[in-house]
Amino acid sequence: MIDSNGRARTFATALVGLIGALALLFGGTAAVALPGAAAAKAKHRHRGFGATATPIKHVIVIIGENHSFDNVFATYKAPGRQHVRNLLSERIVTASGAPGGGVGKARQQTATDTTTYQVRPAKTGAYSTLPQPNTTYISSGCDGQPENQADTRFPANLPNAPYQITKFVPYFDDHGEYGDKCGFDGAFVGDPIHRFYQMYQQVDGNKQDLWTWTHETAGDSNGAPPPSPFGPESTDQGAVDMGFYNMARGDAPTLKFLAEHYAMSDNYHQSVMGGTGANHIMLGTGDMAFFQDANGNAVAPPPGEIENPNPQPGTNNFYTQDGYGQSGTMNGGSYSNCSDRSAPGVSGVFSYLRTLSYHTYHGGDCAPGHYYLLNNYNPGYNVDGSLNTSTFTLPPQHGLRTIGDELSAHHISWGYFGEGYDNGHPGPNYCPICDPMQYVSSIMTNPAQRAHIEHGVGDFDRDAARGTLPAVSFLKPGDDDGHAGYSTLAAFEGFVQHAISEVQDNPKLWKNTAIFVTFDEGGGYYDSGYVQPISFFGDGPRVPMIVISPYAKPGFVSHTYTDHASLLKFIERNWRLRPLSGRSLDNLPNPRSRHRNPYVPVNRPSIGDMFDYFDFSHRVATVASVPAVTAPVRTSRTPELVTNAMR
Repeated sequence: MIDSNGRARTFATALVGLIGALALLFGGTAAVALPGAAAAKAKHRHRGFGATATPIKHVIVIIGENHSFDNVFATYKAPGRQHVRNLLSERIVTASGAPGGGVGKARQQTATDTTTYQVRPAKTGAYSTLPQPNTTYISSGCDGQPENQADTRFPANLPNAPYQITKFVPYFDDHGEYGDKCGFDGAFVGDPIHRFYQMYQQVDGNKQDLWTWTHETAGDSNGAPPPSPFGPESTDQGAVDMGFYNMARGDAPTLKFLAEHYAMSDNYHQSVMGGTGANHIMLGTGDMAFFQDANGNAVAPPPGEIENPNPQPGTNNFYTQDGYGQSGTMNGGSYSNCSDRSAPGVSGVFSYLRTLSYHTYHGGDCAPGHYYLLNNYNPGYNVDGSLNTSTFTLPPQHGLRTIGDELSAHHISWGYFGEGYDNGHPGPNYCPICDPMQYVSSIMTNPAQRAHIEHGVGDFDRDAARGTLPAVSFLKPGDDDGHAGYSTLAAFEGFVQHAISEVQDNPKLWKNTAIFVTFDEGGGYYDSGYVQPISFFGDGPRVPMIVISPYAKPGFVSHTYTDHASLLKFIERNWRLRPLSGRSLDNLPNPRSRHRNPYVPVNRPSIGDMFDYFDFSHRVATVASVPAVTAPVRTSRTPELVTNAMR
């Protein structure tokens, strides 16, 4: 099999490819109607593709890393008279990137929490100015500074408001002044904390006003005491969380182009509060993984791996036990037994959920005695099906049904394509925690099933060219996934452009394909949107979602409430499949909402199935020029080592 580390296309290379693909494929045509008879024929069965309810025979899901909706689409304006809820429309910022007349809605507060974890702690006043953003772990070749210090590219007196990152760091930064030792072009900035209990506090019951305070106080120290003396930079964060990119001034041109010419959502959400691992598991299962024995029975994990976000004695909100795992110890709190409503952290979340005007899904969806994984641990299997015996590893999941299991049961083809797979010898940028199937015994102990995940990005390119892509494909970048700290949003745009070009270069494939481009989670970046509490585990903040397809409504903005489980609902409705289990979120009904507020369902909890993004009666070909950019071409690079703590 083929992988793509050596073929990695940069932003400019992929951009040229997409321009050429659009010109070649679309020529001068405007729209091609699909008559009712042809639409009916689209339901016929192909080998490995099943009978579908729509003309869509191929679904491709591309998952980037760690950007909230407002972080990317803060100043986006939709075509025509369509409305987008973002920082610009809420008057929080202006198109120039400056604070707007409604900036008070985003003003960050300080708080006090010194005894027991609270989702909504008592406020103590607003920041006069934001603390200076921190570098976290950016390589000095990408920003010219040491790690974990105040980022001197940003002023120390930022207004208490969202700020435009690219006023201080160019979007297409070539890092020439730092020796140009970076693997990607683009704006490298610090990485905000994005963990489960921290994110609940950041959102603050939909007030969205404790993002900076939580970053400055909570830490993720694996049980270690806080630094002494404790100051604004002690958690290596500052106000990195309040930054955004400005599409109105040229940032993120590829995502902007795709949104303008295809369909997008301004109400799509991560399914779990917190980070990468749990959200990818949810994307593939609609459910949560838990600590279990070899027979699949729920048992307690080692004590040091249990979350305790209660403040350490004598601190203000510095968590007692929380983190990605400290080498040489068993300390790294990432599990919670949410059926025990007196447990640390759990009591605070349910104290908030009890204030809601409706009941959450299954009363929180917490099975008795189950310790659920809330953050990032290794999957229980290596890619070859052998057991992963490293510390801070989730045991193999027995009985957790995936969308792969359901598709295989109905003889529908599927595949997971991960950059860095390297013919079964994963490179440093391969993301094992990003493949939801790699956690599950039904896939990993069955060679025929495991073969579905044994693919790199080069395999995706080859299959797209040959027209042999499976019905459902999950496509995961490596260190070009856009994650703050080790990657850039521009790098992810290049990855997306390349993937779309590969599909559109094959007209027979393109004509019945839907490509869903999203992010696993918001990465700890501020977002102003409504968050619907569905269960104990989430939902979390909004993340971008764009659908690229000849059937996508051009320029359409969906306001229907959706999250990662909505992708499962789309696949299941298109191929007439059942929900994955009695627990999974794909059982939830489609939302009903009022015209005056389409963002908040009246039948909560509920999530949509994303069919509203499409017009299946027309196949549309749009002629448009992708914005030209200037960025050096890099034909090879050394992949970045990306740890669980970084993701």
